Amino acid sequence: MTFLRLLVVSAGLAAFAAGPSGTPGGSRRLDTGSIQGRIVFTVADSPGPLDHRPALGDLGGQPREAVDRRRSVVYLKSAPLEAFDVAGPGRARMDQRNEQFVPRVLAVTVGTTVDFPNNDSKFHNVFSFSPARTFDLGLYPPGRTGSTRFDQAGIVQVFCDIHHHMRGYILVFSHPFFAVTDDEGRFLIAGVPSGSYTLLVWSELGRAEPKRLTVTDGASTDVEFQIGREP
Repeated sequence: MTFLRLLVVSAGLAAFAAGPSGTPGGSRRLDTGSIQGRIVFTVADSPGPLDHRPALGDLGGQPREAVDRRRSVVYLKSAPLEAFDVAGPGRARMDQRNEQFVPRVLAVTVGTTVDFPNNDSKFHNVFSFSPARTFDLGLYPPGRTGSTRFDQAGIVQVFCDIHHHMRGYILVFSHPFFAVTDDEGRFLIAGVPSGSYTLLVWSELGRAEPKRLTVTDGASTDVEFQIGREP
């Protein structure tokens, strides 16, 4: 192959890889903005019935720390996906510590494997009967880790068969546009393609009215949700 012909072939391959938009693989840059805001609670954070259910593992145990149930997940009801915007296999972690799942609320994308390390001083048994993912990791001692992969979107409730007050939630999404609130109820969803959406909230403490909003390129859309009755 002559040097001139080599240059022509190389240029053709480069043009094909770049695609019509001049970006790798022919993908186009989406105009994106962000959604940020806060969830305000006007309802008391009272324990649910399962948190009082006695179990063999509870007998003779130390007093448990109070659980903060205000942690919530904010997410788009639906979102546009480009042809190759499929998230690869991810990895997340939900510890078992002081007879609690930490974090109590976890949000991941489909295909994520979640590790459940036992960082406690006693045995645990992690399981779920949720339709989105049914599993049972069996009994395992401190220092060991059980894992499972979440291949279907949905809400998965996680329990321990020994300590019935232990409860966790894993929300599995088919898109990456979601956020878990911080200690003050604030959230940020970045890189959202411009357009109109419905924003939803999942919370242990109640429901919030969905919000219709529009995201514009380079701008941040502010939203506030309220959970509970008006004071």
